[in-house]
Amino acid sequence: MSFEMQKARREGMRWHLLNALDKARPLGAMDTLLLDVMLAIYPDVTPNEVHVQLEYLEQRKMVEISKQPTGHWHAKLDRLGIDCVEYTIDCQAGIARPEKYWK
Repeated sequence: MSFEMQKARREGMRWHLLNALDKARPLGAMDTLLLDVMLAIYPDVTPNEVHVQLEYLEQRKMVEISKQPTGHWHAKLDRLGIDCVEYTIDCQAGIARPEKYWK
């Protein structure tokens, strides 16, 4: 897979994770549910790949992650994640948010 395709996949996955977590508000979602959602979009995605992208979103203060003793993660949107999904703030590079086409 080319570098550009890997970049598009990472950035697209981040946007889809934010959207999935938006639908799971206010409770958030376990990584197993998020993995199922990502598998529907990217059939070869791995649990580690989902965790890597969730950590990226956590570092950007868009997602809160609670790591369970069982090894599973529970994630929910933070304030910036909600604002990004709702198009109330600009989306910085690294997330493939579609352009707003409505007013």
